Amino acid sequence: MGLPLFRRRIQGSTRHEKLTYTTTPGDEVEDMFILLNEVKKQIPSVGAVSSGAIASDYQRLRVESVCSRLGLVSLAYLWKQDQSLLLQEMIASEILAITVKVAAMGLDPTKHLGKDLASLSPYLHKLKGLYGINVCGEGGEYETLTLDCPLFVNARIMLDEFQVILHSSDSIAPAAVLHTLAFHLEHKKWQCSLPGSGETQEICLENKGSVFEVEGDSAQVCDAAVQSAAEVLDSITIAENKLHISRTQKGDTFSICCWLEHSTNSSTGVQEDLTAVLRRMELKLAEYGFGWENVLYIHLYIADMKEFTTANETYVRFIKQEKCRFGVPSRSTIELPLLEVGLGNAYMEVLVANDHTKRVLHVQSISSWAPSCIGPYSQATLHKNILHMAGQLGLDPPTMILCEGGITAELEKALENSEAVAKCFNSSISTSAIIFVVYCSARIPSSERHQIQDKLDVFLKQIRPSHFNKESISEAVDPIFLYILAPDLPKRALVEVKPILFIPEDIEETNGTLKDPSCIQGPSCWGFQHESWHDQCIKKCVVPGELCTIILCVTSEVAMKLGSATSGDENRTDYDNYFTEEQLREISRFCIYLLDRVITENGFSWEDIMYLRLYFPTSLPVPLEKLSFMFTNAFTELAAMDQTLKIDNEPIFNLVPVVGAGNSATSMDDIFTCELMARRL
Repeated sequence: MGLPLFRRRIQGSTRHEKLTYTTTPGDEVEDMFILLNEVKKQIPSVGAVSSGAIASDYQRLRVESVCSRLGLVSLAYLWKQDQSLLLQEMIASEILAITVKVAAMGLDPTKHLGKDLASLSPYLHKLKGLYGINVCGEGGEYETLTLDCPLFVNARIMLDEFQVILHSSDSIAPAAVLHTLAFHLEHKKWQCSLPGSGETQEICLENKGSVFEVEGDSAQVCDAAVQSAAEVLDSITIAENKLHISRTQKGDTFSICCWLEHSTNSSTGVQEDLTAVLRRMELKLAEYGFGWENVLYIHLYIADMKEFTTANETYVRFIKQEKCRFGVPSRSTIELPLLEVGLGNAYMEVLVANDHTKRVLHVQSISSWAPSCIGPYSQATLHKNILHMAGQLGLDPPTMILCEGGITAELEKALENSEAVAKCFNSSISTSAIIFVVYCSARIPSSERHQIQDKLDVFLKQIRPSHFNKESISEAVDPIFLYILAPDLPKRALVEVKPILFIPEDIEETNGTLKDPSCIQGPSCWGFQHESWHDQCIKKCVVPGELCTIILCVTSEVAMKLGSATSGDENRTDYDNYFTEEQLREISRFCIYLLDRVITENGFSWEDIMYLRLYFPTSLPVPLEKLSFMFTNAFTELAAMDQTLKIDNEPIFNLVPVVGAGNSATSMDDIFTCELMARRL
């Protein structure tokens, strides 16, 4: 190839046999670390490592671990590719590879060793049909040696002498290797065009044949920049009384939210504010005997998306692989108008579980499968039948660049990426999703927002038929939709999609029936009487006996009806632009009343609440402190009427400031939007 070769004789062995790798002295993975560390020293411009993992998590995770430690990017462009198509593509690309090991039913050493893949391809596909083998040998069915390919610009390998060594004479699946005894190189022209380059590449003669033997038994990598950042973070102190906490009451899976009261006199930035929030969150988790390893999902809100890199560097200081032995949590990050409502530069909500039964999908390699998560967050986390998926952008996976074509193109790609992640859990966003939260950039003209909802509807309808034949309770799930208008999104994206899926392990468990609502008696709250228009405010997705997800929207029209009902004045029309504190207090009570009625009717209680977010627009002419006080009072009053509801010092809701929100992409102008999820034990 005209490239220098670095090589090292393996000294270690397979010592760390668990799927996820952690640094283990004496393991063969440490040989790869030492080797790549030397490559970085000799050739500083090297920034990535390419590997051929197709389906092996064991291999991919070890390459990603080494890359992460060395600050390299892992490239795995074969990952999750269809093996039949991949084999054909390799053959079509003129890769001449011969089998040098066989170890599978149907592969005979006397017949199939030394054969090229092009001639073996039909037989491999026949064996796939008979025995289910991997046609690319990903299961160890066979190994190959590449004798020639377009990248071999200098020479091709010619075998002169070899012998077959039988490792196992098993009558069903004998194992044997082809051992090369002699070979020579057949040189090519000194000038050659690389495929796809369109240019003639001059071969550098001094690189030809350069071989570097890497010795040594240990290596230390010191990053002064990281140390410097650590010193900065250690020096940050923020008054404790400026940090505020909310927490839901559910015992096994609950949310904790931490935000910072902003002071106009302070000059703190996102690094200082996020550090304070992360420290406070870490201490709060410790109070319950938990750590970051117990966190399933993190919502990270920042005041300025231009500070995303700084925020991520700060985040990495606290939440890293070493602290999350069961996998790093999934995450979504958006910009919110925090400073406009008197909050700091960073606001965080974490979903916590008191057990370690979560299953995490964390692919850091860049591939054609789905966008990589290079860093300490995962594509998705499955916990007790609920799949919490990270926010997905319209990124082209191989390039990690936003796709061109505007809103609909970005949304379609984001949905395709979400579907790729869902397939790893044997599910689909078209049949298993219980809620879609779609973050929309405020840069989208209001006249174009209808395209978001139209494309989402069309996409889900197009992919749904292919999943109808699967026996799954999720086929009956009818998802709900929430649209959030945000000032900005990562990479200046126009849309970000965050699906939550219900994936039952045991279908039998979900075949329950709802209790008769007439048998469930809730408290008579504030004198509200149920009216038919109340139901228009609610969108819900209920899996009987399992979970209940609710979106409650209070629009100006609803507020007008509510005001008319309570004041007796049916001609009031002044609710579009202005609300008194008393009117907002009444609306807050109505929100809690309606949520209470819906969860009670569906057999749930406030102790089942995993999270409750109350979105409000910054245009609302009431300070955040007063809004928080109103909703806190509403819960206190509800507790006085319902003795089963216990109120602690910390609120059980999160107030989230947004540009706008609603259950339609064309009308994100709610006064309040409530997002609630309840889960039975």
